[in-house]
Amino acid sequence: MAIGKLFIGRKVRDIRQANGATQAQFADMVGISTSYLNQIENNQRPVSASVLLSLAEKFGIDITELSSGQNDRLLSALTEALSDPLFETYSPSLQELKLVTQNAPGFAHALIAAHQAYRRGNEQLASLDDRLGAAPSQEVTPYDEVRDFFHFVDNYIHDLDLAAEQLADDLTLGEGENYAALSGHLEAKHGVRVVRGEAGDEAIRRFDPVGRILTVSRYASAPTRDFQIAIQIAQLAAATKIDQVLKQANFRSEEAVEICRMGLYNYFAGALILPYRSFLTAARDLRHDIELLAARFEASLEQVCHRLSTLQRPGLKGVPIFFARIDRAGNITKRHSAARLQFARFGAACPLWNAHQAFETPGRIIRQTAETPDGVRYLCIATQVSKGSAGFRAANPRYALALGCEISYAGAFVYADDLDLSNRGAFDPIGISCRICERVKCTSRAVPPLKRKLVVDHRVRNPMPYEIE
Repeated sequence: MAIGKLFIGRKVRDIRQANGATQAQFADMVGISTSYLNQIENNQRPVSASVLLSLAEKFGIDITELSSGQNDRLLSALTEALSDPLFETYSPSLQELKLVTQNAPGFAHALIAAHQAYRRGNEQLASLDDRLGAAPSQEVTPYDEVRDFFHFVDNYIHDLDLAAEQLADDLTLGEGENYAALSGHLEAKHGVRVVRGEAGDEAIRRFDPVGRILTVSRYASAPTRDFQIAIQIAQLAAATKIDQVLKQANFRSEEAVEICRMGLYNYFAGALILPYRSFLTAARDLRHDIELLAARFEASLEQVCHRLSTLQRPGLKGVPIFFARIDRAGNITKRHSAARLQFARFGAACPLWNAHQAFETPGRIIRQTAETPDGVRYLCIATQVSKGSAGFRAANPRYALALGCEISYAGAFVYADDLDLSNRGAFDPIGISCRICERVKCTSRAVPPLKRKLVVDHRVRNPMPYEIE
């Protein structure tokens, strides 16, 4: 895919400073004038193809990694924050916002955090009539803080991923039955024996550090059972690396630290069962057929979809994919995007997205070609999954798994076969969230857009009860 104009001044400046060079010295190494380098670093001029090639040749930079990625996520979050009526007197252009995220990402993060605090403060005030004597809540919940941590590190933790992949190679995971390899390693290396839980035990996993016994629910599916064993291995084998990641994250509370620790255990487990290189190769060979990948690695569909969205290793990236898990109310309970499509931080998912239709067709994978208001087109797939298998009377939550990529990568997916990708009229118009969607004629809109005036004509009743200026 061709790379458009790149304004990557901060990245170029970081490369220069990492090599301890002045602007004059670095310009000489790259083969450009000092004034041109100064303009590049201040995002006054884009980087030319010849400069990109020079950076790749002289400094071992992967050109594909100099494109948006992190900036897209930050730009989306900043745009959503500034759509709040709080900023009704300020409507920055897209170019202004890009300059902020490229030149001052720390400031952008600070503004987003301040907006989160403002929003939660308003929510708290709205409910004070029920909680006048209660202690005030935190400005940013630990859960949201952890979710943002994974979001802005591209949902990829390099050191953990490498360690998990090395262990997977040692255990030859994916080449035989995972359970035998994982449980055998846990007992041989850590002296922990795996047993099945009692019939009435509701715990999915329970570890006895004194007796060195790991109990796994007898009703857990094979992928869930293996994943829980892999989590136990993470707790025993990757604790030091995880502590280092947590220390660098600088969370505000111990609660956030522990929530993130749980997420990092899960990350290691996923990287262990679905080791990076072999999984990436299989994904390419099988053209991202999630059912075949699940069978190939003895994993669940959710584990496969989540892992596909984490293939962001420098120099060895997979297709930029977005992934979300959505409940029946439309709430996004898991989200990550390596594509330009960025999920809203507040509100439910767009009702026109095919993820909602997955609940109507359980057991099937449904496809959709869609276009967002910015004109970017996507291939979207969705399917329903159920969590839990403890019998007729047990709760079995259902979720829709949504996965997709920009249409330029659709050829790498088996799901694009026989679809007409050249007919722009065949793409469904979808948005990110009703509160920030720019489409003015959408009859599926749940709430009016923020920062847009409404016009109500009592003489006429159109499909929408108001007009949006």
